[in-house]
Amino acid sequence: MRLGALFTGGKDSTYSAFLESKDNEIVCLINARSANPDSYMFHTVGEELLDLQSEALGIPLERFYTKGEKEKELLDLQNSIIRIKRKYALDGVVSGALESDYQFQRIGRILSNAGLKSFTPLWHIDVKSYLNEFISSGFKAVIISVSADGLDQSWLGREIDKATLAELDTLSKRFRFHLGFEGGEAETAVLDGPSFKKMIIIQKTETIHDGNKHYLKIISSKLESKL
Repeated sequence: MRLGALFTGGKDSTYSAFLESKDNEIVCLINARSANPDSYMFHTVGEELLDLQSEALGIPLERFYTKGEKEKELLDLQNSIIRIKRKYALDGVVSGALESDYQFQRIGRILSNAGLKSFTPLWHIDVKSYLNEFISSGFKAVIISVSADGLDQSWLGREIDKATLAELDTLSKRFRFHLGFEGGEAETAVLDGPSFKKMIIIQKTETIHDGNKHYLKIISSKLESKL
């Protein structure tokens, strides 16, 4: 089947698209350019990397604008999904939902209204096992935002590898945050993986403190050939 992928550039959406690409064709990436950094539905941190990620994956990127107003942003998503469905002759859409009923139910309803099948390969998966598989598969993701007790700005830019995952597992139990960051405790950006034709190199960043959130603003980055 021909699928679009709801894509933030983070670990969950990237890995979900990778899993579904084994039996289906991912023909486009779909991303919301939200004016609201606190949107219930859409991420904004790391959007500077989206064009490079699209090029690295060899999959076209379809972006749409939304003010990010609760519930109204869902109509923006639905209208965009219908437009993109026609453009790419989509059969379905894959998303990286882990445990958020809010996102899962609303995305499912929008896709059903658009006559599309919903694919959520990570839904209710054992998160620790998933992250171990993500790492073992060769994906490289770095943390670009933190906003939870136990995660300070020293975590920004750290790669999620086996050692990091062990630390995060301990901290998540101590400070009671979701290991997969499903509650927005942190956000990630994927720089390389088995589905990437080129790798992304982050060259320069600026650390921003916004309320309870610390995040990296990507100043410059580039693609590099893989050996």
